[in-house]
Amino acid sequence: MTDLPTVTIYTDGGSQPNPGPGGWAAVLVAENGYTKELSGAEPDTTNNRMELTAAIQALRALKGASHVTLYTDSEYLRNGITSWLPGWVARGWRRKGDKSVQNEDLWRALHAETGRHTIDWQWVKGHAGNTFNERADQLATQARQQLTGESPSAPAGAPIGSHVLPAFEIALRVSVPRSGGAGGWAARIAPTGTDSQPPVLSGRSAETSSNRLILEAALAALQAIPGGEPARLFCPDDYLYNGLTGRIGSWQARGWKTKSGSPVKYQDLWRALADELARRPVECVLEREQPTELARDLDRLAAGAIGSN
Repeated sequence: MTDLPTVTIYTDGGSQPNPGPGGWAAVLVAENGYTKELSGAEPDTTNNRMELTAAIQALRALKGASHVTLYTDSEYLRNGITSWLPGWVARGWRRKGDKSVQNEDLWRALHAETGRHTIDWQWVKGHAGNTFNERADQLATQARQQLTGESPSAPAGAPIGSHVLPAFEIALRVSVPRSGGAGGWAARIAPTGTDSQPPVLSGRSAETSSNRLILEAALAALQAIPGGEPARLFCPDDYLYNGLTGRIGSWQARGWKTKSGSPVKYQDLWRALADELARRPVECVLEREQPTELARDLDRLAAGAIGSN
């Protein structure tokens, strides 16, 4: 089973009122950082049915058998699948005292899907700043609002991959001498829809690495953008791009630990970046090659920052 592809899933669902119109959503994150979002709505449902539907639809979306880590903020879902379900099945889908199982149709469907995969069920606290859990909540709410014709709620903190017109575009470069030691970074923050001269930031760190520098550059650039204005961040390497689009949510859910249980390297910067992602929509674009003139200017600034005080 170790050769199975690894997928991390975040699900959420709810109705308003309960029972009443409801929405469900799931965010699927592959090992390579590819993210897929699913959502739907029903006119007459409950919180619990939407939580179950989100998990079912997420697992059905997987093309083949996978090793899945599924995060939910529903104790009903997690307790049901990890504790109650075996007893229900053994008793012919009856609860203790020969009582019927609520939402039996959905529990049966979920049970069938679990047989296709190896699944690690995890509970995550809702509305606690986890990037992908917050995104699932937002998608579920939007699906319900679209069904009922409600005015959509403001997309505060809409995360990676959301299609919001960016107010700023950010380009980054770093410079680390081959001999090691101090390094420098530079960031251009260009407002969209204007011909004004974009501001350029730069900085240096002693005894650093290119990975730490690129995190420092991205953080400084995002922090320099006012309010919750959306941004498009051009990531010059896989380390930053994969971290922001796939790994950061899993690290948060595991208490800033890697899969092996080790502390996440440069955790201070990743935590700060997670805060920024919660404040504004950020679209991440993997673009290793920047336009020549821009790259040359930023390279010069990053190298110059090394010698600055």
